[in-house]
Amino acid sequence: MKKIIITIIGLLIIVGILLIPNLSKKNNNLTSVKVAEVAHSIFYIPQYIAHSLGYFEEEGLDVEIILASGADKVTAAVLSGDVQIGFCGSEATIYVYNQGEEDYLVNFSALTKRDGSFIVARQKYDNFTLKDMIGKTIIGGRQGGMPEMTFEWVLRENGIDPKKDVNIDTSIAFAAMSGAFIGGTGDFVNLFEPQALQIEQQGLGYVVASLGELGGVVPYTAYNAKKSYIENNPEIIEKFTKAIQKGLDYVHNNSSEDIAKNLLDYFPDISLNDLTKIVERYQQNDSWFTTTYINEKDFNHIQEIMEAAGELTKRVPFDKLVDNSFSNKIN
Repeated sequence: MKKIIITIIGLLIIVGILLIPNLSKKNNNLTSVKVAEVAHSIFYIPQYIAHSLGYFEEEGLDVEIILASGADKVTAAVLSGDVQIGFCGSEATIYVYNQGEEDYLVNFSALTKRDGSFIVARQKYDNFTLKDMIGKTIIGGRQGGMPEMTFEWVLRENGIDPKKDVNIDTSIAFAAMSGAFIGGTGDFVNLFEPQALQIEQQGLGYVVASLGELGGVVPYTAYNAKKSYIENNPEIIEKFTKAIQKGLDYVHNNSSEDIAKNLLDYFPDISLNDLTKIVERYQQNDSWFTTTYINEKDFNHIQEIMEAAGELTKRVPFDKLVDNSFSNKIN
């Protein structure tokens, strides 16, 4: 009996040794790609689905997602070559282009189609309208960032002057907005998930509106890379775009609970029940494009929002900052 056990163990060791070169060979066949994301947010569900379900590996890519915390940091990482692909608001690529960068950033794949934040009120409103914010203090977001610019555009579209009729606090960092509101600052705050749900569950505020629904369709967050990188590595960009498309397909064809189960490793501090609620809220909000294609009308809407906020003095040409050739190949 003892000899049989020793023999079995020996065979298992031999099999293990034989498998090691094969595993190494598989990993070596994958092309490494680093992606800098603007925030680690449940809003970006299709990206994490693509990563979780192995869609990048299916395309021959070993994708590492790095948190850069801010669109300015994302663009800096891409321009410096620290990462190959950036994931942030399209407005950041417009800023880079207008600054005269020769090897500027080009958007090649869309993901989210509208703002993902929600207006959270300190008090309960049975029939909330934006007029209820007049004379109140709102924690908005970074000046020049898409959440803040979208919010200001929405106010203007509803006859409210963001400079005169309300007091918008843009001094609070994105990561500290929820904490500041909980601490007593502001009558309203614009928050992404899971912060909006958490404040509701704690009884400290109420979600009264979706900024995304009010702000309209834009390539809110998209993937970009240096013009030279796209020109020199078209096969990588195409494979990456294919994987993102698979992620988009999944979130549009599966239940909120099934999607949430694949996100647990990416958001370990959030329960499956809460993740499911958040996924469902974003699904109901029609948060993601069905394809990676970036529409010129939607891109121009971003420039319209930037102009209204006083952050854009010169529009950029669509065909310079958007490359849909990869989306056209797969759709």
